[in-house]
Amino acid sequence: MRIILHIDMDAFFASVEERDHPRIKGLPIVVGSDPAGGKGRGVVSTANYVAREYGIKSALPISRAWQLSQQAKKDGKPEAVFFEPNIRKYAGISQEIFQYIAKQGELFEPASIDECYLELQKESWAGAEKVARRIQDYVTKKFQLSCSVGVGPNKLIAKIAAGTRKPHGLTVVRSNFLGSAQDKEVRDFLDPLSVRELWGIGPKTGAVLKELGAETVKQLRQLTKAELMEQLGKKSGASAYSHARGIDNSQVETDREAKSISSETTFDKDTLDAPTILATFKGLAKEVARSVQKEKKKFKTVGIVVRFSDFETKNRSHALEESSDDRDVLETESLKLLLPFLDSRENPKRKKIRLVGVRAEKLNTGA
Repeated sequence: MRIILHIDMDAFFASVEERDHPRIKGLPIVVGSDPAGGKGRGVVSTANYVAREYGIKSALPISRAWQLSQQAKKDGKPEAVFFEPNIRKYAGISQEIFQYIAKQGELFEPASIDECYLELQKESWAGAEKVARRIQDYVTKKFQLSCSVGVGPNKLIAKIAAGTRKPHGLTVVRSNFLGSAQDKEVRDFLDPLSVRELWGIGPKTGAVLKELGAETVKQLRQLTKAELMEQLGKKSGASAYSHARGIDNSQVETDREAKSISSETTFDKDTLDAPTILATFKGLAKEVARSVQKEKKKFKTVGIVVRFSDFETKNRSHALEESSDDRDVLETESLKLLLPFLDSRENPKRKKIRLVGVRAEKLNTGA
């Protein structure tokens, strides 16, 4: 029998900083770019649960996080403590935790710096719960951190379950009949949830489903596969139909490697000054190319991201005829994608640019 665990570190970056700075224990903590007294240009990476009560969350503009902190202060609450990310420190802790987790089951897949999957092939549901608690105890005792764990019959259910009782939660969703009429526990778990909890259903798809009267997973399951494929497209519709029934056949990828390498930066001030943008962009391309070469990989696709002053974000990509690890190729091809944003082709309203980024995608060994 196949049982999957999804382990999710709780407010990881912020929790590490709280642990390492005892004087701020219990205070709202935000990890992200420098708020610069409310004039900061980046976004929040992580906020602890106290800060989230202020409305501060991941990807929120750091300037808005500062404003919410100051409002809390006016209301008599503690203002947030801001930290810039120390990725090297976080990655070292993550690696040590993941090394331990990988030994607790048969298959292991890192999903990000603070999330991973573990597949158990020889355990009962009761045994899987014991493994989950053992992992939580290890993280708490060894690192003074916490993690939430979801246990389920596949990655989809385990991932959703891990997020239902944070922080330091453990949710087990048992199933021996996945996708059949007998699969009552999975159905009961999913039914009351918002459709947005399912993979692949973002704001736009959620709005379409709402128009169809499907805001919960139970309501989504009332729609036929044909209806979903017609409204969402063949692939997305079929996926939504399966996921609403708790069906997910994706495998735990033990040899998972990075599929892309990217770098981006937020300008100190929104700008349309071509020399400034191009100089920054070339530096990013150089950094990405260096990382690709260090990994001994080649890229087949080049991509960019451009974020305007109003936070509208555009992504563009271009496939190469042959894979490459050449910096000049990455720079040239990515510049071809960027330049239209400096004139009316991609920027007819002449909006200033807030952020640019470069990506090397579809990495391979080039063999």
